[in-house]
Amino acid sequence: MTPRYVSQVAKKSFVLAGMEIQKLLHDPTELVTRAVQPILWLGIFGEALSTVRAIPTGGVTYMQFITPGILTQSVVFIAIFYGLNIIWERDMGLLQKLLVSPTPRLALVLGKMGSAGVRGLAQAVIVFLFAMVLGVPLIMTPGTIAAVIFIVMLGAGFFTGLSMIIASIVKTRERFMGIGQVITLPLFFASSAIYPITIMPSWLQAVAYLNPLSYMVDGLRSLLVTGATGQLPFDVAILVAVTCLISVVSAFMYPKVAI
Repeated sequence: MTPRYVSQVAKKSFVLAGMEIQKLLHDPTELVTRAVQPILWLGIFGEALSTVRAIPTGGVTYMQFITPGILTQSVVFIAIFYGLNIIWERDMGLLQKLLVSPTPRLALVLGKMGSAGVRGLAQAVIVFLFAMVLGVPLIMTPGTIAAVIFIVMLGAGFFTGLSMIIASIVKTRERFMGIGQVITLPLFFASSAIYPITIMPSWLQAVAYLNPLSYMVDGLRSLLVTGATGQLPFDVAILVAVTCLISVVSAFMYPKVAI
């Protein structure tokens, strides 16, 4: 991988991500509609289970415990359906134009990962604001915010890459939506997003430790809630490794001809 290739990939990725972000700025209604789900999870599910006090949360309130999990869920639900763009671009004839351009396929993948990350950060702002309204105490320092941004971008990148792999295989939007639902809900519940891994049955614990979403939740929870960042380097290393791997696989799987 030559410096010229790396420079070209970086430049084209920023351009493509900027184009996607412009779409969001021109039509922000998607963010508004997607804000409903995390608000319901925090305002109804979180508040209800807070009164039960049946889930061990390690000395913090359940609302504190669940807030990083709901943030992660919001980011993942945006990223995992990002592959729909590939199917839409194919149906509209835009994919063919991209494929015959000199843009490296890795840049196409990274551009979409970056734009999904920006959308994920917008969701993070919504979750933080609603958590403040509910009086959920979170650790908010410049260093914490910077680390949260990095983790959100990594998590969004991984699940966007996974989404694009699926979109490169399936033929219709309906089939993609079905597969996306099958993947997201098990990943969410087989993680530490809404309950600790320690209370899971042994077979589910094994799945949770293989689930990248668990490391994203743990990283955000250590930053925003507990302040115990001893495990944070390991969580970030796992996210970096799987995101790099999925980006390479996504670039390889990206359609070489119109499908």
